[in-house]
Amino acid sequence: MVRPFLFAWQFLTAIPLSRSTHDAKPEELAASMSWYPMVGCLLGALLVAADMALAQAFSSQVTNIVLIILLVAITRGLHQDGLADMLDGLAGGRTVQARLAIMRDGRIGAIGATGLFLALVLRYAGLNAVPTGEHIALLIGMPVVGRWAMVVGAFHVAYARSEGGLAQPFLAHLSWQHLCAATIMAGLALTLLLGPWAALGSLLIGAALIRLSTLWFHRMFGGVTGDLLGAMNEISEILFIVIVPVVLFR
Repeated sequence: MVRPFLFAWQFLTAIPLSRSTHDAKPEELAASMSWYPMVGCLLGALLVAADMALAQAFSSQVTNIVLIILLVAITRGLHQDGLADMLDGLAGGRTVQARLAIMRDGRIGAIGATGLFLALVLRYAGLNAVPTGEHIALLIGMPVVGRWAMVVGAFHVAYARSEGGLAQPFLAHLSWQHLCAATIMAGLALTLLLGPWAALGSLLIGAALIRLSTLWFHRMFGGVTGDLLGAMNEISEILFIVIVPVVLFR
């Protein structure tokens, strides 16, 4: 139980917890996805702590910019990189193979840069629109939903690259038990933060949108990659922080 959590933490963040968790087996990597929502909870708690500290000295606008920078830094920009790569692949590739080749290129193109900029602006606007008193719930819920989305998006899908890649062991060994554990963990967190009906609605609508996205990924990319899961996390977080306040608190 401890090793899968450590794998999840070290894969999703830049903060080392242990040096003894190397050479993970594929089954352990898949099991680590059960803990993704818990990692999201901890990341959210760090954001809340930073929000409370920064609010003593800075305006909410400045605080929200710093929170975004902090989240990107803690997660090594993995999800932002995935979003930019996905957009570049869609913009520049006419075939599945061409899109995958562009996504593997380490350089960022104009479309990817533009999409990344717009994503950051939307996240900033969403944070600014959060009603007073709801910051804690939404700052914790945002990374929980994003990391749960990656688990749902990785379940029972094909890996896009025939030669394999970093995300392949996760996809190949992810089971119903792992998905259920992650969903229960995310559901409990959202229930405590938002209430049972809002939590249920978020999970049901989120699951439907995520599975539709995986179908689209199969059509456009021939399957799912780590970059696409990262993009899914980024989009899910933005949708959560932009839509939930409008639905629940107005």
